[in-house]
Amino acid sequence: MSRRPRIAAAVAAAALFAAVGAVLALTTPWNPLPGRVPGGRVEADPSADFSAAEIARSRAFDSALNPPAYAGLLVGLVLVLALGLTPAGSRLIGWTTARVRRWPLRVMAAAVALTTLLRVAGLPFDLWGESVLRRYGLSTQSWPQWLLDQLKSLAVTWVIYTVALLLLYAVMRRFPRYWWTGAAAGGFLLVVAVSFLYPVAVEPVFNKFHSLPQGRLRSDLLAMADRDGVPVKDVLVADASRRTTSLNAYVSGFGSTRRIVLYDTLLRSPRPRIESIVGHELGHAKRGDVLWGTLVGALAVAGGVCLLYLLLTSPRLLRRAGVPPAEDSDVRTAVNPRSLALVLALVAAGTQIGMPVQNLVSRRIEARADAHALDLTRDPSTFVSMQHELAVRNISDLSPDALEHLLWLTHPSAPDRIAMARDWERIHGAPLGVRR
Repeated sequence: MSRRPRIAAAVAAAALFAAVGAVLALTTPWNPLPGRVPGGRVEADPSADFSAAEIARSRAFDSALNPPAYAGLLVGLVLVLALGLTPAGSRLIGWTTARVRRWPLRVMAAAVALTTLLRVAGLPFDLWGESVLRRYGLSTQSWPQWLLDQLKSLAVTWVIYTVALLLLYAVMRRFPRYWWTGAAAGGFLLVVAVSFLYPVAVEPVFNKFHSLPQGRLRSDLLAMADRDGVPVKDVLVADASRRTTSLNAYVSGFGSTRRIVLYDTLLRSPRPRIESIVGHELGHAKRGDVLWGTLVGALAVAGGVCLLYLLLTSPRLLRRAGVPPAEDSDVRTAVNPRSLALVLALVAAGTQIGMPVQNLVSRRIEARADAHALDLTRDPSTFVSMQHELAVRNISDLSPDALEHLLWLTHPSAPDRIAMARDWERIHGAPLGVRR
């Protein structure tokens, strides 16, 4: 293969990743509460707001949940890399698609087979984790309901992966030397499309929604959104209680589809606390965090596709993955659907490598949304009490370690959020919230 397409792809990948890095560096709210804090910033301290029993329960839950989480992650990565970086995946696809002639059907069959195998391999660890949630009273599902949710999730995975891989291999076949150009553009558009379609196409698969009845809570939430300058079409209630006892709320959709969604478990909380958590979610909507994240993620995917091209045009890597030569030559090409295991392995590796950066940025964005909620409600005491209730009800990790920050933590810990609320109190001269 000519070096020119590879050089062009390398330049494009470098430019796109540089653009992502620059956007993240310049737009991430690294300090959600800028300026000097009178008396100095408050240190996060779980013992200041949580009882010894609450701290002990959080540690016990974390110790019980970490083994299945880490084991599931490790087994999943080892399996997908073993399938992709050895001939095992190619042989599996060859066996699965032996009687299939048309390439689109071969891609579909391979995608379904591989994603199903990976999900089945992770199922024991998912069962383990679900049993921990049940033991601590966080899961309210029956086992048949839980299994049905797993099947729904697998079906959604089939659809997304099949569509993405069909588009990828179609472009590979049509433009064998410069397929990275069309695939990068297609990947960008697919990320944007999934983000817009998810609230209306995927969320209803897992939850039932109904409008919050007319009353003071609905009126106050809509008035708060109007005061914040965030157009909201409706306030919905999700039937989360049939799965969990956790508390949550979010703002879903864009433009005319935007709505505030409350877990039905949250409705039992005092109204000011509900307003506090909704204020946080309105902060995301006002700043366009979902749209911003979608566009940055789409740029990263486009860069990743360019890098994928460089890897999939490596004869050594294709040979290692067991991709057979083309029928009319001795050249191995990724256009063969038997390279699909290698594609999934490279995507999984890239996703995992990028996860620490994604989590770091997410924590800063969540902290900015917390600051927005404080600015909107001007009620730090309620914010503190809400964070305490969320942490206790959800059994949040009150002292996450460095590895948990890298792998899992998309939000600041509850003590960090409470400490920032007290910084906000000091900046605005408000009385400090009462500590426990």
